[in-house]
Amino acid sequence: MSKQQFSDFLNRPPFAGTYTDNSKEVLPQQLSSAEEQEPSVAPPDETPASEDPKKKLLDSITQLGQTNVPQLESNIYCMSIIGQVEGHIQLPPQNKTTKYEHLIPQLVAAEQNNKIEGVLVILNTVGGDVEAGLAIAEMVASLSKPVVTLVLGGGHSIGVPIAVAGNYSFIAETATMTIHPIRLTGLVIGVPQTFEYLDKMQDRVVSFIARHSDVSEQKFRELMTRTGELTRDIGTNVIGVDAVKYGLIDEVGGLGKALKKLNELIEKVRNGEEGVLQ
Repeated sequence: MSKQQFSDFLNRPPFAGTYTDNSKEVLPQQLSSAEEQEPSVAPPDETPASEDPKKKLLDSITQLGQTNVPQLESNIYCMSIIGQVEGHIQLPPQNKTTKYEHLIPQLVAAEQNNKIEGVLVILNTVGGDVEAGLAIAEMVASLSKPVVTLVLGGGHSIGVPIAVAGNYSFIAETATMTIHPIRLTGLVIGVPQTFEYLDKMQDRVVSFIARHSDVSEQKFRELMTRTGELTRDIGTNVIGVDAVKYGLIDEVGGLGKALKKLNELIEKVRNGEEGVLQ
């Protein structure tokens, strides 16, 4: 068979039109017919995970133990200090901690926000890093807005300066505050300079507490070095009423009294009364 005959044979049906060249472009009419043959499949209507109400509900139960949290636009900022105050050294993950690098930006934001007129600080802490606790206490004391502190459960060790740093302080009737000397953990060099460093740090804590409460330095040092009360340490465990009697805390009370007092201080600031803030 010659080449011409072979070419004519391929051009006859059923060979004609079945040969396709991949290098050639698909004609528009061919493309439209292919689209008509394949039915279009609509994408499934899936709600993003972030907007799924069921996922939001489960997240609320997991994080907060309840289905929803009451939303309220308030002029009072509530800051909680729970567990151990974590400073420059990261604590084990099983410890309940409050990181001071998280609290300081919150206080700066509360100071700059014009809608915030007062700050409520709630404490239930066992103490922690001395310098971190003093940093938080100094930040609370230097706020230009009224601050009320409330000790629930416990405000031990370095939690005492934070508890007295506000303009007015409350303590629950069953709450306690442990007052003891400063301790060092880890490697300690047995030289006189170590003792002098500890003594100076302790003076900073004692002087701060004496300036921001009604207890004298002499009385506080007496409570700090008392023997016979704590099992494995020297110091004093002060319960709610006793903390008021010694002058550490202003009043025994709970959340209702603390909010009422803070609103009174805010109202005095609105009226321009002097002598409201320390």
